[in-house]
Amino acid sequence: MTPNPKPDSDFPWWLVILAVTGAVLFWEVATSDVYGAALRTLAKGILVTVIVAVVAYLGACALGLGLAVMGLSRHLWLRQTARLYIEVMRGIPIIVLLLYVAFVLAPGLVWLVNQVAEPLGLPLWKTRDFPLIARAVIALMLAYSAFLAEIFRAGLQAVDKGQVEAGQALGLTGWQRFRHIVFPQAFRMILPPLGNDFVAMVKDSSLVSVLGVSDITQLAKVTAAGNFRYFETYNVAALLYLTMTIGLSLILRRIEARLRQRER
Repeated sequence: MTPNPKPDSDFPWWLVILAVTGAVLFWEVATSDVYGAALRTLAKGILVTVIVAVVAYLGACALGLGLAVMGLSRHLWLRQTARLYIEVMRGIPIIVLLLYVAFVLAPGLVWLVNQVAEPLGLPLWKTRDFPLIARAVIALMLAYSAFLAEIFRAGLQAVDKGQVEAGQALGLTGWQRFRHIVFPQAFRMILPPLGNDFVAMVKDSSLVSVLGVSDITQLAKVTAAGNFRYFETYNVAALLYLTMTIGLSLILRRIEARLRQRER
């Protein structure tokens, strides 16, 4: 029986198919006035999409790591607080959380700030002064932090306890053990799922269009509603998202391969 080929040795025919399809679509965009006009309009939303995805993901990573550490704490109330947050956030659809943050939490924060600012004679804040893009970033950050917390927790627990005990025997503090022993090893193990979640964040950033944020999806909806070229407009939107997500996936694969080589 012929042994199955290793996954790393498989020729990436899927990438060839996508590259050829992408080249055909880009050629169509370059030679067609309709596609070209759609691309020029939708390209204005690329920066907004990238900002939303990157800022929300970095915030989610920071919050998720904090939740993971809380979940592994010796204190019961910290563990229970982290678990409560994670279960609630994982159980709410992201689009519902977006709407809740935008139209409930944001006005509530404005009211709270004004309660403090008014007695001090500071300028009052209006709800419309709270940018929609900031509300969207907060919502995505809250949603993804719950999933990232579980990834971080699994990575931290996978580190050999013997190495932690060795660091303790050497007189390292808890922070030093975490910084020099636990987190570097955990990060190498959880890099693939972290990368997958970042790619998912780029795609889910399209949900901010429900708030009217001018990302790629929102501009595509507005453009298609104006020129009635739904096929061409959404083809361009899909092409832009595919270019970003596949490019990110290839970069992450290369990083993972280099990390594996270093470990050998």
